[in-house]
Parts: sequence; C-alpha cells; structure tokens
Amino acid sequence: MTIGRHPATRFRRTRKSDAMRRLVSENTLSTGDLIWPVFVMDGTDQSVPVTSMPGVERLTVDRVVRAAEEAAGLGIPAICLFPYTDPSLKTELCEEAWNPDNLSNLATRAIKTAVPEIAVMADVALDPYNANGHDGIVRNGEIVNDETVEALVRMALAQAEAGADILGPSDMMDGRIGAMRAGLEEAGHVNVAILSYAAKYASAFYGPFRDAVGASGALKGDKKTYQMDPANGDEALRLVERDLTEGADMVMVKPGMPYLDICRRVKDAFGAPTFAYQVSGEYAMLKGAAERGWLDGPRVMEESLLAFKRAGCDGILTYFAPEMARTLRARGA
Repeated sequence: MTIGRHPATRFRRTRKSDAMRRLVSENTLSTGDLIWPVFVMDGTDQSVPVTSMPGVERLTVDRVVRAAEEAAGLGIPAICLFPYTDPSLKTELCEEAWNPDNLSNLATRAIKTAVPEIAVMADVALDPYNANGHDGIVRNGEIVNDETVEALVRMALAQAEAGADILGPSDMMDGRIGAMRAGLEEAGHVNVAILSYAAKYASAFYGPFRDAVGASGALKGDKKTYQMDPANGDEALRLVERDLTEGADMVMVKPGMPYLDICRRVKDAFGAPTFAYQVSGEYAMLKGAAERGWLDGPRVMEESLLAFKRAGCDGILTYFAPEMARTLRARGA
C-alpha cells in the first residue's frame, strides 16, 4: 500500500466535522449487536444488588420478565439468563440443572409467554447447581468429561423444552457440542441454536460473576484443567473449528477486551457469527472507575463496545446493554 505525502494527503480532512467522521466511519454499533446477561433468583417482586457489579441486580422471575420487556422495547434482540440457585439445591451430581422447573427454565417460559419476540439464551454449565462450584461433575478431585457431557445434554434438552432459542454451552468439556446437537435433533429441537463458548479462558476477570451466581464460596480449586490457558492463541482456533464442525451455529470468545486479538483471528479464519462476552470483571472495572470520576463512563462504555465490532465481532454479551441501547436510541441511531 502506498500512502501519499503531505500536503496531498491530509488525514485530518475527513476528521474535520461530525458529518465527515460519520461518512468514513469503518464500524458502527447498534442495539442489534447486544445481548443482555441477567441474573435470576427465587422469590417475587424483588431485586438484590450485586455489590461487585455496580448497577447490576439479581432479579426474581417476574422482574426478569419486566427486564425482557424493557430490552425488547429498546431493540435489544436477546437476553441471557444466569440463575442464582439456592445452596440447598446444589449437589454433587447437579440434578437441579435439568429440573424443568428450575429458575432458568421458569424464567424462560415466563419471558417467552410475555415477550415472545425476544430471543432467550440459556447458559449450559453445571456450576450454578454444583456443590463443588465447577462447570462439571467432580470425581475424586477430577472434573470428569464424559459424565459431565451426559449431564449437559440433559440440561440442554430441558432448556430447549422450556422454549430457549439459543443454548450457550460455557462448560468447555470436550465433545459437548456434538452431543448436544445430536440430542436436540433427536428430540425434534432442530431450530434451537447453539452459541458455543468455544474459546473460554481460565481468567481472573470472572470474579464478580461468581459472586452474582453464588459460585465463589463453593468453588474448590480452579478451572484450569478445562478452561483455556491465557497464553494460547492457536488453540482457540482449533477449538472454534471443532465446535463449528460438531454443530455450533455461532461461537464466542470469553473474556472480551483482553482477547480482542482472538476475536479477530476467529472471524478472519472462519467467517462464522462471532461473539464476545464483556465479562463481569471488565464491566466492574469500567463502571467502578466511572463512579469514582476517574473515567468518563458513557464514553468508555461505548468505546469498549465499539472495539469488539472493530475486532470482527457480530455481537457482544454485555451488562451495559440497556444503558448502551438507551444512549443509541437518544441519538437516533
């Protein structure tokens, strides 16, 4: 590529006004790019703040329905459910995960009844139901893969029966996408999409999320035997290729901002619908700094989300979703 010399080339010509900047903008952010993660808890007409995530609350099912109505009104296409399970329901074998009437499935049915046009995404992992706090079943200190996959298929089928539009396997067990896709096809749920957490790293950025779902205190050890090493990039491409081959419709990189290079590599390599999760720690550090006046909150929110689009993402799971959607609506975007 040959770049002309100054003064023939003046890059500032296309920056001189808002109109000119908009004309040459390479990426845009819209409400259609957003998925809103929401935490569900037991009870009626209640909410409880998540102290490590300013502005985020656990909501009872009726309030989750209201959140879904708000999201639909703002043009947000999907809401993602994460349950805060009563500790008394957490077991070694995680049976509550496939209970048709667990919190996630109750919320899914309630949302699809009240707001059928919004897509409901359900998380597929055992940690909210596991007495050990892990995403898989633990045997003699080992997170066992194949037994966990069998449990995850049961969980996925229960979610599909409840009306989930998108399943989000976040467990990182080997072979789970193929097993889920086969189970869904056999059960007649041929149109349920799988958004695979294909490249999910063993990250320190998940801490506030584990507080939100009540998994922090239960977790024994760490998740490094099944989540990815943050040092690895090529492995992410191999995992994405495997999950697409096994039947994933969309893939995700998690966390988001520290792994924008992975987002770009995945999109360039496969061209598949690619998402990133701006996780709880990312949200908390931006929101916390803004509350203290150290950062311009609205600007860093938008800048951080636009970075995902520039990195090739088709969409972002973010706790900023309603705030960003309101900003875009006020702007007429």
